[in-house]
Amino acid sequence: MYDLIVLGGGPAGLTATVYAIRKRLNVLLITGD
Repeated sequence: MYDLIVLGGGPAGLTATVYAIRKRLNVLLITGD
């Protein structure tokens, strides 16, 4: 189970992922090809 699912690997998606990981959340990052 994930605390946060981020759709998109652009600047906003990566920033959201980094902040969530710093808060020790379990994150799923989904990027396009």
